[in-house]
Amino acid sequence: MARFAWTMTAVALAATLAAPDRAQAAGSAYQVDTGVISSPGSCKVDSWVSFAASGDFFSAATPSCVFDIGRPVEFSTQFSRFRSDGEWITAAQPKIKTNIVPGGAVGEWSVAVAASAAYDATARELAGFSFTVPATLRLTQNARVNLNAGYLRGLSPGRDFFTYGAGFDLRTPDNVWTVTGEVFGALAQAQTFDARGELQPRWQLGLRWRPVDEFNVDLIYGRNLLGESSNWITVATTVRFKVPK
Repeated sequence: MARFAWTMTAVALAATLAAPDRAQAAGSAYQVDTGVISSPGSCKVDSWVSFAASGDFFSAATPSCVFDIGRPVEFSTQFSRFRSDGEWITAAQPKIKTNIVPGGAVGEWSVAVAASAAYDATARELAGFSFTVPATLRLTQNARVNLNAGYLRGLSPGRDFFTYGAGFDLRTPDNVWTVTGEVFGALAQAQTFDARGELQPRWQLGLRWRPVDEFNVDLIYGRNLLGESSNWITVATTVRFKVPK
């Protein structure tokens, strides 16, 4: 039962991974996705480690690229390794995302659709799949809000979740510093193991330093990130690069 609870939480997080471009604040360590897609040829590698006061641990690396296949489409896979109550789990979570409403200007909404699956490499089974609609409203050149709504299907045993998320990004005009705050989670009919906190809301507050366009580092404080009512500290990096056309 413990493994199922943790696997479902990891899938729920995968359903709301972010996909930033050079002007965006959120990175993969932030869980509220954006409605924006980078230009074709844009690639990046997000990586992060998270430590909980309870002793739990989460680490991940997510390479991603945007390709033009009639429209810009982002392909990514998160490779993660995490520990709960001394039990280790390894997972891979491929994801595909594209815009349905490009937007981008101040006062406009950008809307995307994203689909993801999660493979539990420890148990050697498909853990679940998800569908998410992320939307972004740019309030000013340096401020925006992000909203997420989605569906998550957990397997073995079968269970359905509604996933949600809301966040904001505030950055300096030179894009060197960014503050990001977010709340997110999953809703479902309560079951016995939910007492551990699987359905409690989660939240994070982070500060990003981006000295150059190609690189940034984030320091993030979070609460109840993976179903355990505990405080978390996350250190994340993003490396960006372009591939030849």
